[in-house]
Amino acid sequence: MGTRPIAEVAAELGLGSSVIAYGPHMAKVDPAALAPAPRAGRLVLVSSINPTPAGEGKTTLSIALAMGLRKLGEKAIPALRQPALGPVFGVKGGGTGGGRASLFPAEAINLHFTGDNHAVTTAHNLLSALVDNACHFHTPVPVTGEAAGAKGEIDPRTIRWGRALDMDDRFLRHVTIGQGGDADGSPREEHFDITAASEVMAVLALSRTHDELQLRLGRIIVASAAGGSPVTAEDVGAASAMTAVLRDALLPNLVQTLEGGPAFVHAGPFANIAHGASSVLGTQLAMRLGDWAITEAGFGFDLGGEKFLDIVCPQLGVWPRLVVLVVTLRALRWHGGASREQASAPSLERLRKGLTNLERHVQSARFFGLPVVVAINHFEGDPEDELREIEAAAGAMGVRAARCDGYARGGEGSLALAEVVRDVGRSTDASPPAPRLVYDPEDDPREKVRKIARTIYGADDVIFTAQAESDLEVAIARGGARLPVCMAKTQLSLSDDPTLHGQPKGFSITVREVRLSAGAGFLVALTGDIHTMPGLPSHPAAWHIRLGADGRVHGLMHEEND
Repeated sequence: MGTRPIAEVAAELGLGSSVIAYGPHMAKVDPAALAPAPRAGRLVLVSSINPTPAGEGKTTLSIALAMGLRKLGEKAIPALRQPALGPVFGVKGGGTGGGRASLFPAEAINLHFTGDNHAVTTAHNLLSALVDNACHFHTPVPVTGEAAGAKGEIDPRTIRWGRALDMDDRFLRHVTIGQGGDADGSPREEHFDITAASEVMAVLALSRTHDELQLRLGRIIVASAAGGSPVTAEDVGAASAMTAVLRDALLPNLVQTLEGGPAFVHAGPFANIAHGASSVLGTQLAMRLGDWAITEAGFGFDLGGEKFLDIVCPQLGVWPRLVVLVVTLRALRWHGGASREQASAPSLERLRKGLTNLERHVQSARFFGLPVVVAINHFEGDPEDELREIEAAAGAMGVRAARCDGYARGGEGSLALAEVVRDVGRSTDASPPAPRLVYDPEDDPREKVRKIARTIYGADDVIFTAQAESDLEVAIARGGARLPVCMAKTQLSLSDDPTLHGQPKGFSITVREVRLSAGAGFLVALTGDIHTMPGLPSHPAAWHIRLGADGRVHGLMHEEND
C-alpha cells in the first residue's frame, strides 16, 4: 500500500469528527473529541548507543519497525518528534526518516508542517516582549490578581528568559538589545535559544489539556523581583495569551508512512536541555489506537532513554514493554577508536572495541527491568563478518539482535526486526515490566544526579561547581526539591567529555550549572559545553535544498542512511 488521503488514514483509526484536516495529507487530532479508551497498546521505546555526529538512524528505524509490524498484520503506530528547522538546514538534514522508511509528506513536515514550531517561537518571544515591557514601564509584579504589586519591579539584571528562533545561528548566542535611546528600551545583554530548546516546547510536549498548558506556562520563571522573589510568566500577564497562541499546537499531528500507515508527529524538545521525546498526547494516542506504539527518544539511551523513563513515563502513567537499541557498524567502529573519516572503513578490531558502548546501554536498560532488542541499522556494503560479530556479542549479552534494511526496502526489509520485537513484546503480556526509576522523587537533587551518573553513565562520582551549588539552593527554595532531573550533556560520550568514546572508566561528571524549569517540571543539570543555540556547519545542508521545476522541494534529506 502506498500513500493515501489523510482522511482514509484517519478512518482506519476510527478518528471521525476529531480530525482537523491541514490539506490532503496532514491533519490534527483533538483527543478531547474521542471516546474513552478501553485499553492501551504495547509501548516500544527506540533508543541507541551513543551516536556519531551524523546520527545513527533512530527515526528511520522507528518508522521501518512500524512498517514491518504492519506487514505482519499488527496495528503499529509510531509517535515521533517533529523536526526543527535548525538541523534541517544545518548538519543532519530532514528528520522524517530516510529512503523507503520515511514519513509522508516529508517536505511539509520538515519545513512549516502545521505551524507548531512557529507557534512555540511566537509564544516564547511574546513572553520575552512582556518581560521587557514590564521593565520599561517599571511595572510592579504580579500585574494580575489580589497580590498585585507585592513583589515589586523586575530586576533587569536577573532576567533569564531570552528570545527563541527556529534556526541555527551562533551569532545570536550572546547579543545586546535595547540600543537607540529611552524610547527603544534599556541596553542589556540577551541570548537566543533554538526553538526546540525553549521551555515552552517542553511544556507543550508534556501538557494534556489547554488548562494544564496554561498552568505550566504560568509557572515558567523569567526573572527575579528587586527583593529576590521569582517572577513568572503568570506574574507578567503572559500565560493566557501564550496559551491562545498555542491553542492548535497542542493537538497532535497525524501523517503517514510511505506505505500508508498512520503516524503521529508532535512536539520536538531538545534531548539535551529538555527530555527529547514526542508529546505525551501523541504517545497516548498511538497507544490508544494501536496494538503497538513505537516512540523514539533523542540521542543515546544515556540521554533520551533515561529521561523518557524517569521523566516522561511517570507523567504518562505507562511503562514500555521493551527497548530497541539501534546500532550501526559505523558508530561501533567510532566508539572503538576510529575517526569520523575512518568509521566507514571495515575494521573488525575497532568494532570489537566499540561494542563496550553497546554493553553499557544494555546494562542500563536492564537496570530499568526492560527487555532489550539490538537493531542493526543496515547499510549497503556492511561486511558480513562484522554484522555477525554484533549478533554474537548481543547473544553473549543475553539479548536478541536483528538486522533492519528498512531504508532500502521499507517494511519488507524490516520483517526480521519486527518479528523479534513482536515475540519479545508478546512474551511480556502475562507479566508486563513494572516501572523502576533510577532515583526516588524524595531524593535530594544532588543524589538524583549522582544516581544517574553512576548507574547510567558508569561515572565514579559527580562534582558540583560553586555555581551549581548556589543554583541548587535557589531551585530548592523555589520548590524544585522533588522534581526529576534532566541531564544536559554531550550525546557523543557516556561521560561529559565528547572525546571519550566506548565505555570510559574512572571519570567524574562535573555539573557547572542548574536551572529550574518550573513550567516543564524538572531541574536541568548542565555539564560540559552545551549550546542551546547551535551554529551552522562549514557546509550547511541548506546549500543542497532547492525548489524544483516540479514544485517539489529537493535536497531536504541526506542520500545516505542517517
